Amino acid sequence: MIIVGVVRGGISPEYKVSLDTGGSVLSHLRGHKLNDKYKALDILIDREGAWHINGMPLDPHQLIHKVDVVWNALHGDYGEDGKIQQLFGELGVRYTGSGAFASAVGYNKALTKQRFSQFGIRTPKHMLFPVYMPDIDGEVNIYAQRCALHVLRNMPPSWVTKPVSAGSSIGIHVCHTMDDLIRVFHEHAHSKMGLLVEELINGKEASVGVIEGFRGEDHYSLPPVEIRIPKKKSFFDYEAKYSGQSEEVCPGNFTHDEKAELSRLAKLIHKELGLAHYSRSDFIVTRERGIYALEVNTLPGLTDQSLTPRALYAIGSNMAEFIDHVLGLALERK
Repeated sequence: MIIVGVVRGGISPEYKVSLDTGGSVLSHLRGHKLNDKYKALDILIDREGAWHINGMPLDPHQLIHKVDVVWNALHGDYGEDGKIQQLFGELGVRYTGSGAFASAVGYNKALTKQRFSQFGIRTPKHMLFPVYMPDIDGEVNIYAQRCALHVLRNMPPSWVTKPVSAGSSIGIHVCHTMDDLIRVFHEHAHSKMGLLVEELINGKEASVGVIEGFRGEDHYSLPPVEIRIPKKKSFFDYEAKYSGQSEEVCPGNFTHDEKAELSRLAKLIHKELGLAHYSRSDFIVTRERGIYALEVNTLPGLTDQSLTPRALYAIGSNMAEFIDHVLGLALERK
């Protein structure tokens, strides 16, 4: 019997999504397809960062004596940014997902875009604004106006603004006017986080998962999911993702050439960023300008509303097969 600790919760705003991802993994591990092979332990990190195992306090340094492998179901800060991966490495604990360095790069949207450009993948034009510092940047109203004017002078509207490090579309805004930008920079000034402003490219939204060593391929790409958001939404935000309002079509309505290119790009991103086990990359597909990579998810959500399970079902697979396969990869990790 292989003992799997499913780590979920965490200190980020994506706490609830992580609970749901971890709950899904626990449910499948305890289901009839996997419960003869695995014993699942629920490891919760609460919002204050305290660890618990099956409801009891846990010193994470004892993990190596409690589990054979960890399924990392965390999202956001501490879970996807390389910090918990570094801890697992120091403790000698095997875990699912990418390593510390690749996770840190993949979690930082500016660094990811830099890497995209280095290996020839189109990504929307963008500008990076560091954390607001009153002593350097001055009074917040003047700061917000100055930053908005700088964007307007260098990049025509419309724009998408997003925290440089966050997931689940938290903190993303679509801006059409300078007043919109000023409001976002006001909000940014209190976030203690860098802000990315990029050109808004209209097209079809696509998301493509990659699994290592699956079905006889070194890097297997799942069929692209086409995301159709409600008309009242301007983009695929947190509510649209998790409330069931959006339509996710898999395989998406893309041409043969578009599907082939999306597959190629998703595999290239996974390999060039040094990711491990599985990932999901997001794109905008345009008829006139081609395909643009937006970002990569090193620990995609696995909730009932998530895109990766939907793509798995589209190829005749399921979550149990996926979980068993990824745990096998993790157990082989040196």
